[in-house]
Amino acid sequence: MDVLTDNFSLYGEGFLGTVELTVYASALALVLGFVMASFRVAPVGSFRVFGTVWVTVLRNTPLTLLFFAVMLGLPRFGLVLPFEVFAVLALGCYTSAFICEVLRSGINTVPRGQGEAARSLGMTFTQTLGAVVLPQAFRTVIPPIGSTLIALAKNSAIAGAFSVTELLGTYKTLSELGYNIVWTFVWIAVGYLIITLTISAIFHVLEKRWGVAR
Repeated sequence: MDVLTDNFSLYGEGFLGTVELTVYASALALVLGFVMASFRVAPVGSFRVFGTVWVTVLRNTPLTLLFFAVMLGLPRFGLVLPFEVFAVLALGCYTSAFICEVLRSGINTVPRGQGEAARSLGMTFTQTLGAVVLPQAFRTVIPPIGSTLIALAKNSAIAGAFSVTELLGTYKTLSELGYNIVWTFVWIAVGYLIITLTISAIFHVLEKRWGVAR
C-alpha cells in the first residue's frame, strides 16, 4: 500500500489524465465513426470511397505509427497544438474506423424494406438514416461499441511515450524513486481496471435499457 499512499497525488494525476484522454477521444471517435458509417452507406459514390479509404487506412495502421504521424507530422504543416490534443486526435481518429465498422454492421441488420418504405414516403437519405435506420442499428451494436471504447482506454497508454500525462507513465517516476516495480504496476492495473469496468457498467445499463432482447 505504501506505493499508492505515498504517491497518491501522482497516481491521481495519471488516472485523471487517462480518464480525460478516454472521454475526449471517445467523443471524437463516436462522432467520426457515425459520419464515416454514413459515408459508407451513402448513395453518393465519392462519399463511399472516402469512408472506405478512411477505414482501410486507419484500421491497418499501427496506433504507435499514427501517434508519430500526428505528433511529428502535423507541426510540420504549421499545426502546433498541445500534446494532449494531438493524443486525442490520434486515438479518436484511429478508434473511429472501428466504430464505423461496428455501426455499419448494425445498419446491415436493419431490413432493407424499411429504408425503401421511408424513401417511398418522401424522406431523404439523411432523414431515413437518422430517423429509421440508425435508431434500430444502435440497439444492436451497444455491446461492441462498449468493447471498442474499452480498447481505446487501454490504448491511451501509448500517449505516455509522447509526454502526455496518463496512468501508465507514472511508473517512470516511481521507478526512479526506487519503489517496487511490481507493486507500481499492480496499482496502475487497478486504475485501468476501474476505468474499463466503469465503461463496461455504463454500456451494460445502456444495453439493458435499449438493447435488442434475445
